Amino acid sequence: MKPIRLVKGFLTVGLWTFGSRLLGFVRDMMIAAYLGSGPVAEAFLVSFSLPNMFRRFFAEGAFNMAFVPIFAKKVEGQDDPQGFAEDAFKGLFAVLMVFTVIGTMAMPWLVWAMASGFHGDERFTLAVLYGRIGFSYILFISLVALLSGILNTFGKFTEASLVPVLMNLVFIVALWLAGRLGWDYGLTLAWAVPVTGVAQFLFTWVAACQLGYRLWPGIPRMTPDLKRLLIIAGPAILAGGVVQINLLVGRQVASFTEGAVAWLSYADRLYQLPLGVVGIAIGTVLLPVLSRHLRAGDAAASRESFSRGAEFALFLTLPAAVALVVIATPLISVLYDRGAWTAKDTWATALALAAYGVGLPAFVLQKVLQPLYYAREDTRTPFRYAVVSMVVNAGFAVGMMPVMGFMAAALATSVSGWVMVAQLWWGARGMGAEARPDARFWKRFPRIVLASAAMGAALWLMAGWLGPMLLRHGGARWGALGILCGGGIAIYFVLGALIGAYSPGEIRSRLRRPAKG
Repeated sequence: MKPIRLVKGFLTVGLWTFGSRLLGFVRDMMIAAYLGSGPVAEAFLVSFSLPNMFRRFFAEGAFNMAFVPIFAKKVEGQDDPQGFAEDAFKGLFAVLMVFTVIGTMAMPWLVWAMASGFHGDERFTLAVLYGRIGFSYILFISLVALLSGILNTFGKFTEASLVPVLMNLVFIVALWLAGRLGWDYGLTLAWAVPVTGVAQFLFTWVAACQLGYRLWPGIPRMTPDLKRLLIIAGPAILAGGVVQINLLVGRQVASFTEGAVAWLSYADRLYQLPLGVVGIAIGTVLLPVLSRHLRAGDAAASRESFSRGAEFALFLTLPAAVALVVIATPLISVLYDRGAWTAKDTWATALALAAYGVGLPAFVLQKVLQPLYYAREDTRTPFRYAVVSMVVNAGFAVGMMPVMGFMAAALATSVSGWVMVAQLWWGARGMGAEARPDARFWKRFPRIVLASAAMGAALWLMAGWLGPMLLRHGGARWGALGILCGGGIAIYFVLGALIGAYSPGEIRSRLRRPAKG
């Protein structure tokens, strides 16, 4: 296998994810303009979260984390990776088919479990209808996750990263057609979900076929390798379930405040931009790289990869977190304030965004630390840590709800995220030097913090100066937001280069030169 360029891999996945997130903003801006935070919007957002929740439960957060290290080792050792991939595909397909049928039939109970505050009003009926239409998405997108794991193992990051772009394009076209042809917006969005799943599956299936992995459904063989995969994946599936329980608690808390489910969802979309760009990029690239280095017994290369992943994560997410907190209101106002959107929606969504922003570095650092465990085929330890995080999340959200209202759900997510990072960091101390950041990381870390703090102060001053323009409707407010964001980015990168938070020349050289190992 050709050596994977680590930083280039981060940037490749990150740039495509960034493009997908931008299209996601267009999608959500259209939903906000047409539906605001009304019952149709809340019903669809809850119904769409159901297959996404179980997708992370089955595939991206669990099955795939166990599949990639084993598959990567088989590819390196030429130990029948084709047969292993076929058995894994057949096994996952069989389980998902059964689960899809059961989930569709049990949709009223699933909606109640997700948002019991909807019960007895229009939102509940709509959410059940939309959920039944779109629940089959879990089948297609979970198989996409497995196929993407194959592509990523071979360094085909672009193909796997294009998948979310397809999803947002389908939604944007569907909403545009609904507006032009007078279709019901809720039903249009609901039917766009399974259409998206089919498109994403076909795209990744064809890409995998081009690598020689033409996978078909069938009766799975319970081989020793598949048994080992299930044993490793079991705790990871439970850990993924714990994470989804955290989200479930948040939505339950929010469902008792009219409009809050939509506010949290819109805020989530905005903070998912840096989280997706950096976190997904690092998690996608780092796991197969660490698995390969550990198989080769190369501790130095493992430490280099881990250290650069942690450095890259903090270099991009600390300033993003500061920006989400400092200029939350201008961001929400300019992006969503049109059509059915109200001033109350802006205020509430900005509060949620700031709460999520506090936890952004924690969520990305989890993507850096978890591969240390998964590359060693250790899924039990992260599960135990996730249980502790779940208890913290539920206790904070429910306990603080009488005081903070729906905001308790957003802040609980961030608090539990930092608790998870603390556990992962502490638990990795016995893994050896390769699980500890190197001297260069500790040299640059305080400089990244300083540059981020300076940028935050500058953003606060600029937001006050640009305030009148940001409140106007039309092109002026977009220009003002562009100046605000562009100015903050420029200040951070220029100051970061001056004080040594990063080296522009080093980044350019890493994009040209393959990483060692």
